[in-house]
Amino acid sequence: MTNHFEVNMDEYLPLRDVVFKTLRQAILKGELEPGERLMEIQLAERLGVSRTPIREAIRKLELEGLVLMIPRKGAEVAKISESNLRDVLEVRRSLEELAIDLACQRITAEELESLNKAEVDFKAAIGNGDAMQIAQTDEQFHEIIYNSTKNQKLVQILNNLREQMYRYRLEYIKDADKRQILMVEHEHILKALTLRHIQEAKMAVREHIDNQEITILKNLKEQENDIQRKVPGRRN
Repeated sequence: MTNHFEVNMDEYLPLRDVVFKTLRQAILKGELEPGERLMEIQLAERLGVSRTPIREAIRKLELEGLVLMIPRKGAEVAKISESNLRDVLEVRRSLEELAIDLACQRITAEELESLNKAEVDFKAAIGNGDAMQIAQTDEQFHEIIYNSTKNQKLVQILNNLREQMYRYRLEYIKDADKRQILMVEHEHILKALTLRHIQEAKMAVREHIDNQEITILKNLKEQENDIQRKVPGRRN
């Protein structure tokens, strides 16, 4: 088990939430690797807490799809699977198209100003090259669009889906070659929203999500091929 992460106490958060955020970030950053077992005792010792907040955090991570509970084996970090990726992106594609349609009709001048500011922050994050910061500013950009729909039920559903999307979003952003494309996609979405061109905005969102799916699937296949080449006795 990795020793590269530690719990960062926050006086405003309950201990269980601090532990959850710590383990979640460790999984998203790859410090806890796919397939790695999550041993409650070891994690509790590593983070200097009791087993109870560890157990609670693992349950929440399972709900997010970041952890799997294996019968007679226990918890382990979930692998990114092609089927799960497709399932999540199919839902996201439909919901994002609905959101961008409503946003084109309802977004205010103040929200457009906030969206422009979020895009500036996103570009700055890409310039810094920090994947976590890029993912966070990408989320902020989309969150402004969601809120501009003025449909709280849609916002709630998209926010729930966002938790499942975060790992895939980070996997996409890790591919440095795609970051400039991602920035251009944001610009297309922003321009269409500003002009309130619904069809152009929906097309920009579809392209944004399609490119994400293509890139992540390509990376997954490359990772799988690398693993297969490392299997003893396998001929290439």
